[in-house]
Amino acid sequence: MTADPAPVRGRVAFLGLGTMGAAMAANLARAGFEVVGWNRTLGRAPELADLGVVMAETPAEAVGGADVAVICVSDTPDVEAVLFAPGGVVEGARPDTLIIDCSTIAPSGSWDFAARLAERGLRMVDAPVSGGSEGARNATLTIFVGGDAADVEHARPVLAAMGRTITHVGPIGAGQAVKAVNQVILAGTYLGVAEGIVLAIKAGLDVEQVVGALGGGAAQSWVLANRSGRMLDNDYPLGFKVSLHRKDLAIALDLAAQLGAVLPVSALAAQLETGLVASGHGDDDMSALARAIRALSALDA
Repeated sequence: MTADPAPVRGRVAFLGLGTMGAAMAANLARAGFEVVGWNRTLGRAPELADLGVVMAETPAEAVGGADVAVICVSDTPDVEAVLFAPGGVVEGARPDTLIIDCSTIAPSGSWDFAARLAERGLRMVDAPVSGGSEGARNATLTIFVGGDAADVEHARPVLAAMGRTITHVGPIGAGQAVKAVNQVILAGTYLGVAEGIVLAIKAGLDVEQVVGALGGGAAQSWVLANRSGRMLDNDYPLGFKVSLHRKDLAIALDLAAQLGAVLPVSALAAQLETGLVASGHGDDDMSALARAIRALSALDA
């Protein structure tokens, strides 16, 4: 027996259909939302058409008639362009439309954009995500949400179609601050796993056995379980780009400088990632930090 289609739950504009955004938009469509998509580069994510997603030519066109608009683009200037450039959201959104920004940007950008949108009768929450491409595909993302409590509750059904853990962490910009903390911790975790894998290789150990053994102890982590194989094979298919994590670390390091926090591990990771981007590995999964550690250890000479 064929399952009944999910009931339509309202119209959502989804702006930004990259690796993460396309999967998130697909999950919204599967959950019964009427999704209108837009992407700066035409022709991205053609598979969305099979789920009933209609494509618009501009963000303004996409948000016309939508109750909620989700943005998932790369950086602070990209969000600003989607919102305020000619053909942007503010030209097409109805008053009281809720903008959910799932991009990772500077907290100061969220403060600024929310204030400018409020002047136009529009509402915003910042809702950066964690969980990588796997989490986006499987609707298991962790989402950190900043904004007014009523707006967060309005956003919750949309967020629940894309993620599993949704936490309201404070006022606008707080979601971005938590995401910065997340990226700092990930930097240390990826570096630690990379160094451990390289040490195991140099010691002549059975690395897969080592990973299995460590998985039952205090060294267990998502990175160890899901990215150690890539580090062993020295092959880093796309998951979360090195270049994007480098951008995120810049946000975290800027925030740390403003607050007087010292982040030596993050600074090292940023330096190594800068080298990877310069050598043409910016589009590798960020587990490619192991590429730098392997090179320093003369494994790939």
